[in-house]
Amino acid sequence: MRLNQKTDCTNGQGAIEEGDPLPPEDRVVSPPPDWLELLYRGYKDRLIRFARGHIASDKAPDVVQQLFAKLATLDETFAQSVANPGAYLRTATRNLILNEYRLGKRRSEHLHVCCDSTEIGGPDPVGALEAKDTLRRLEAIMARLKPITREIFLAHRLDGYTYAEIAARTGLSVKTVEKHMSRAIAFVARHLEP
Repeated sequence: MRLNQKTDCTNGQGAIEEGDPLPPEDRVVSPPPDWLELLYRGYKDRLIRFARGHIASDKAPDVVQQLFAKLATLDETFAQSVANPGAYLRTATRNLILNEYRLGKRRSEHLHVCCDSTEIGGPDPVGALEAKDTLRRLEAIMARLKPITREIFLAHRLDGYTYAEIAARTGLSVKTVEKHMSRAIAFVARHLEP
């Protein structure tokens, strides 16, 4: 660091040369972190570890991110009203995990089996290939159905629920469930034909 003894003629102060450090009043002071950033820095890793104890480890960061996204909609007065933030965040994380579990159960995600990982055995290799092809086509057809129609179709055909049970679970009328089933059956039949 070199000192410059030149003075500016206009204001009487020393001129700043290239390489001179900036005066303290010109330094940029970053604002203090807000309440959400402090919570995120302090609890993110602990919450991810906590979530990994309850769900698949690859989904844990997503659940924690979802929690902080919801917290971002709140104001600072809410954060100041929480007496024990660690306990609150763990409970909120647990609730999000339960919500994800219920949603997955409602959509029958636990029954999904990828057709590539399914072993179809038998003496006929051509028949096995045809069966795998049919499974792939069925999976693609199911993906094209509307979510509620797919949920109703799978609940009836795979889970064995009656129309009345499905109506109670989804909050729809039995007649509406019947309409969704007939649409799904017609759609699958139309697209599954060779």
